[in-house]
Amino acid sequence: MSKNLVPEAKEGLSRFKMETAAELGVTFGDYNGNLTSKQCGSVGGEMVKKMVQAYEQNL
Repeated sequence: MSKNLVPEAKEGLSRFKMETAAELGVTFGDYNGNLTSKQCGSVGGEMVKKMVQAYEQNL
């Protein structure tokens, strides 16, 4: 089970995931069993990429 280190960030992370998925054309819903591992992985990978870029810009 995945746990957020900052529980207050859960809503923001969920919104960030949905925005990123929409940009990639991946539709998340109540049931995601129809999505491939590649689709789900692309969303997570893009999220990490954006977070790293944001961090580097703030250095």
